[in-house]
Amino acid sequence: MRKRDDIKTELVKEQAIKMLVETGFDGFSMQKLAKVCNISVATLYIYYQHKEDLISKIGVEESNRMFTATLKNFSSDLSFADGLKLQWENRAKFSLQNDLSARLIEMLWNSPYAENIFENSNNHIKDILGKHLKNAVANKQLIPIKSFFVFWSLAYGPLYALIRFHQENKTAFGKNFKFNNQVMYQTLEIVLKGLTP
Repeated sequence: MRKRDDIKTELVKEQAIKMLVETGFDGFSMQKLAKVCNISVATLYIYYQHKEDLISKIGVEESNRMFTATLKNFSSDLSFADGLKLQWENRAKFSLQNDLSARLIEMLWNSPYAENIFENSNNHIKDILGKHLKNAVANKQLIPIKSFFVFWSLAYGPLYALIRFHQENKTAFGKNFKFNNQVMYQTLEIVLKGLTP
């Protein structure tokens, strides 16, 4: 078996992310990827078993990068407001600095690949954030919310909506929009008012 070439692996990953974001799952193929990377399809199969394996492995790798970025300087012992603010800052920074990766992660998490990617990711983020939320409820800094989906929608949904408007450079009304800290903190303040007792 041929030795893995790290430079080729990185090129394949970068081009796969770009192609997936631009063409979607239906427009993506190993043949097209090999052509863009100027390598043989056989070379791709040295690194990945098949298309689904490639997509899943890249999804796990990029999710882990995002989880690591989200938890930078984070502690479960932070107050709810401070912890959520730091997460918003970290999530926004990652998304804005890694536009294609952030778009791919969102795409994958809303696809049949999501379960496999989450199971195989280093998702200790779930334990750390779970402890943070339990502490916040116990300290009466957060209203109890039984549904994870409701909490996620309220706590992070507004941030990702702003990021999406920025990525698309417009709102639903066709007006230009640029993400900035002033808009982020104003939105966060409203979110915190709705989530705190």
